[in-house]
Amino acid sequence: MKLKPVLQVFGGLAIVLTLLPLIAIDYWWIRIFDFPHIQLTILTFTALITYFMRFEIKRVEDYIFAIGILCCFIFQLTKIYPYTPFADFEVLEAKNNNPEKTISLYTANVYQKNKEKQKLIQDIKKHDADILLFVETNTSWKENIDTNISEDYKYDVSVPLDNTYGMLLYSKLKLIEPEVKYLVDKGIPSIHTQVLLNSGDTIQLYTIHPTPPMPQHNPKSSDRDAEMMKIANLSRKSKYPVLVIGDFNDVAWSATTSLFYNVAELLDVRKGRGFYNTFDAKSFIMRWPLDHIFISSEFRAIDISLGSDINSDHFPTYTKLSFEPENAAEQQPKKPTQDQLERAKEQANGVQKVELDM
Repeated sequence: MKLKPVLQVFGGLAIVLTLLPLIAIDYWWIRIFDFPHIQLTILTFTALITYFMRFEIKRVEDYIFAIGILCCFIFQLTKIYPYTPFADFEVLEAKNNNPEKTISLYTANVYQKNKEKQKLIQDIKKHDADILLFVETNTSWKENIDTNISEDYKYDVSVPLDNTYGMLLYSKLKLIEPEVKYLVDKGIPSIHTQVLLNSGDTIQLYTIHPTPPMPQHNPKSSDRDAEMMKIANLSRKSKYPVLVIGDFNDVAWSATTSLFYNVAELLDVRKGRGFYNTFDAKSFIMRWPLDHIFISSEFRAIDISLGSDINSDHFPTYTKLSFEPENAAEQQPKKPTQDQLERAKEQANGVQKVELDM
């Protein structure tokens, strides 16, 4: 088979896959193409270089192909560039080293059917974080974690479920008025709580795990998008500094997640540091960041890393932050535009399966 027709077919496919996510439709077979921007960036770059090295650009169709694939490459690159080490930090490095004003968070989608539970326990002990969040947890997972983690985790909120949306939160730091809420679906919990730092400062924590836009879960992204926008509105209106953590079932660069943290007025610790791809842990090639932590401007970064292989389809994440409200002015997020606020409101109100206290 000749190489040129193969490259042209690939180029046409790349153009289609680049344009599909721009369609404002929430069906899974459209939204799934928000994910592989890293892979498409590499593939379009490879195709572009190969085409120029192997073939002369003579005919009109050659120029059309070259321009099309170049535009795809530039578009894909602009999506992922902020998460490369070449970009500026969105969350600046910590200035202070006050242990009483630090908070560390460990999150893991454990994979409910995972039988090798000890791997998670070992990784928990290795990181020794202040806050632990586990999703896809049922009663079996709760019993195992309760038995094996340190007694230092005096505070917990447990919502074990068999539907793969169970959620367990453990904390060494005092939790104030923790609540379990079902913002979109009665089977999909989120945890809302204030956390008291050792310094005496109070912060707001939201933990979420919305449904993915996949045929076996939900054929549309409406539920996921609605839950994210409801949390965004709560975050923006919070009187306390905010942390939002969890498995979002969405990539960092998608239109939905971008709208989420713009409306929430939060920052992304990964920008300028790396992708920190958490899913799929079983695939070396098809990986992307689905597990996130978004923070308000009062926090600075000390450490961010992935955890060890715990036999899940997700890698855990570990983040350590410094609480420095005195330096918040140095990294203020942009205010959301009126259009962004209206789009977020429309998405938040698009699903009304449960009564909401909003």
